[in-house]
Amino acid sequence: MTLEILTSESLGPVRHGFFTRRGGASSGVFQGLNCGHGSSDQSAAVSLNRQRVADAMEVAPEALVGVHQVHSRSVVTVHGPLSDKPQADALVTAVPGLALSVLTADCQPVLLADARAGVIGAAHAGWRGALDGVLDATVDAMEALGAARANIAAAIGPSISQRAYEVGPEFFDDFVQEDPDNTRFFANGADDRMLFDLPGYGLHRLRAAGVGRAEWIRHCTYSDPERFYSYRRSTHAGAADYGRLISVIRL
Repeated sequence: MTLEILTSESLGPVRHGFFTRRGGASSGVFQGLNCGHGSSDQSAAVSLNRQRVADAMEVAPEALVGVHQVHSRSVVTVHGPLSDKPQADALVTAVPGLALSVLTADCQPVLLADARAGVIGAAHAGWRGALDGVLDATVDAMEALGAARANIAAAIGPSISQRAYEVGPEFFDDFVQEDPDNTRFFANGADDRMLFDLPGYGLHRLRAAGVGRAEWIRHCTYSDPERFYSYRRSTHAGAADYGRLISVIRL
């Protein structure tokens, strides 16, 4: 099956893709393009899937770089292929031929580019990383490489949507303590539960960081099992594990 690659007009001429689960070699609960070696999927299948992604992005497998994601605000500036994956949740580079990647399964994959300056970034922004400032830190790191904030375009890929993201009162309190205005990213759910707008919050943080353009491509991972992996959906279904989607950008 052919790979399905979603793109954003915001990123213009910069080569990028939010890959769905279609077109991969994995089977069972991982059926499709599982690109996460951290899953319990067969390593050979994951490697083949990543090879297909590298081919689609027209880079060598070693040029498809990523990090060991830990829900932090840490950003790595990449100058070449990485022999070991550092613990971080975002990458930036100004080196042509490198493809920056992040893995997600409900969290936000955010791809960023200043096409004029030739600087790109990729961030994994779950609620914790977004609240702690990983998107702000990514923009800072791009600026350090020569990007201009006003020229940076950012696109949020497939993420869990508000209608599917039920959270408890402690979660709500964390966000309100950070900024009372964050109440606007929550809607009432059943009993004491709330519904959190993760992509809306991500867009807010990107715009507050000064990027020139930001959008969510409006695909919900939870609601579309044929196209996307979802940690929360897998948990609700009692599945033992779940696949990881990959999002990639390159110069």
